[in-house]
Amino acid sequence: MLVVLLGPPGCGKGTQGERLAEALGVPRISTGDVIRSAMKAGTPLGLEAKAFYDRGDLVPDSLIMQIIREVLAAPEQARGAILDGVVRTVPQAEGLSDVLAGLGKSLGRVLLFEIADEELVGRLSSRTVCDACQFPFAGRQPGELHADCAKEPKGHLVRRKDDEPDAIRNRLKVYHAQTAPVVAWYRANGGPIESANALGTVDEVTARLRKAVGLN
Repeated sequence: MLVVLLGPPGCGKGTQGERLAEALGVPRISTGDVIRSAMKAGTPLGLEAKAFYDRGDLVPDSLIMQIIREVLAAPEQARGAILDGVVRTVPQAEGLSDVLAGLGKSLGRVLLFEIADEELVGRLSSRTVCDACQFPFAGRQPGELHADCAKEPKGHLVRRKDDEPDAIRNRLKVYHAQTAPVVAWYRANGGPIESANALGTVDEVTARLRKAVGLN
């Protein structure tokens, strides 16, 4: 089954995407991961993407979708995949639809994570990361030593500038502006889109997502 995940920053897509991928027995694919993998492997598309990175430019949707097409055409994805962050805008939704049509594949579900903005502001503004290894923490204060840091010297916990409340609210405004048209596009084009309440414990949200894809 091919599943697209849509959701705001801090909603738990990464954690839940991994869990859902394991439950379905398919890989989790993120745009950033596949681009970095293609660049590291030195594939023609990867080298083309690297040229954009090296110039400080955004990789265009057309190139991203070519890379996604290569990944989805591989035998490892024969049973499907969890697509996390692959679709953020209407052009990307259209591009993915064209890719799947060309591969003779169809989308199984679009899962929309729903959670109140202020809940996300609370979650993200309490997050800190190690300034050496970037490992994230919830509910720990800036300045603490990360005793288990893999780097030497060991890092300390810091709050990223984009995790300050005002910055988070701005990120959420951008998300809503981009995602509302994507949701409308999928609904207008027969996309099997379902909403999932992302509030609750990790296990509670997992149970809802399993049900949404027909596992419960």
